[in-house]
Amino acid sequence: MKKIIVFILLSCFSMYGKTVSDSIANHLSSLNDKQRKILYEFEVLKKNNFNTDMFWLTHQNEFPKLDINTRDELARQVFVNSELVYSAPKNSAIQFWIQTKLLTNWMFYLSAFIAICAVVALFKRYWSMLIAFLVNHLSPVFRILFSPILLTCELLLIGVACIIYGCIVEEFVLRTIIIHLGLFLIWSQSTALFSKEYWIKNYIYEIENSFWGKDSWETIKTISFPAIIVTVGLLYVLYKVPVDIFYNYELVLSGIAAIYALPFWRSLEKYIYPVLFPFYKENYRDRSVNSLAACTVIAVIVTILLVLQENIIFNNVIAAFICLLLLSFLILSLKVNHKYGSFKNYYYLQIVTFIILLVVLEYGIRMRLNEIIWFSLLAFSMFVIIKYLEIFSFFSNWKRGRAWAWKLLGLALLLWLMGKGILYVSTQIFTV
Repeated sequence: MKKIIVFILLSCFSMYGKTVSDSIANHLSSLNDKQRKILYEFEVLKKNNFNTDMFWLTHQNEFPKLDINTRDELARQVFVNSELVYSAPKNSAIQFWIQTKLLTNWMFYLSAFIAICAVVALFKRYWSMLIAFLVNHLSPVFRILFSPILLTCELLLIGVACIIYGCIVEEFVLRTIIIHLGLFLIWSQSTALFSKEYWIKNYIYEIENSFWGKDSWETIKTISFPAIIVTVGLLYVLYKVPVDIFYNYELVLSGIAAIYALPFWRSLEKYIYPVLFPFYKENYRDRSVNSLAACTVIAVIVTILLVLQENIIFNNVIAAFICLLLLSFLILSLKVNHKYGSFKNYYYLQIVTFIILLVVLEYGIRMRLNEIIWFSLLAFSMFVIIKYLEIFSFFSNWKRGRAWAWKLLGLALLLWLMGKGILYVSTQIFTV
């Protein structure tokens, strides 16, 4: 350790379990910073089940004669009422450990979500086989128990149980898998109940039809209601497990799905999406692109309103909205969305996307929000790579022609330059 600064909040002693005796309070007030540091380290070792005898023998000369009970109570009070500010020295073992811990945390996140995708894929693949086996081999005993409607209700209850139980599981990967399995079950089975289609292929088809359909009530039943239920489940998870901040991103997605699926947006889209596609003389553009553009504009407005609140409570939600917005703008900026239409819209959207990226980066730097800074840097990198590939696609096929090796070499050079640029920007931003 290079520097350890311990601040003792003596005025807060009365808040922890029992009143501190006058004797302990007098001892605490007479301690100097070095003695407090020793007591703090003593309590850390004790809480981690290390043998503290040798440590105390080494440092007991720093204190007046104390009995064991007084020493233990002093150490406990110092530990409970201390704030630790620590700066790791460069190239030290502790700095390497912190970096390794950060890397492994991301590996745990990745492994959890890969496992989630695999479980959902297996669920989708073998679900019909499981139902067929139950119906063919266990009837008539389970004919009623495993009827489509009753089985759907049972799975819905299992999904609720997975969410409730998952929140009390301490191991991160297992907790994430259980909770997401529960979220998938409550979404799929509530959709099945509302759409009255009990096979996953059928009600996914119903969702697509309902979104573009004219029956407003069907759209609300098959899309909005299940999304609201999932949103409530995510709010419960965030309340119980606030440390897993990535649920804020899923909460934003489910909330947008619940609201934007309301039918009146279909009639308002034609007034909203021209903000991103202002030039009307175009031959063709898929309706889903217009819908995404309108949803993106609405999300931008909501994000601005949250930012103007200047409340740290919304930081995670703002980060989730910004991540979603950056992804949406990258998708919309792709030339393939406009290859059948006016290039004026395409060029206009590139400028808007570039400005959005700059604004997000500036906001992250100004507010010192590392997560948003890295989102914007990553989005900038993806935007530059996409535009680099599109430059060649204007004139030729990337995979064909004699110049593909030069194009590949240019891509490698571009990645190298962006890496150097990100390192330079990071140095300027994070240098204290």
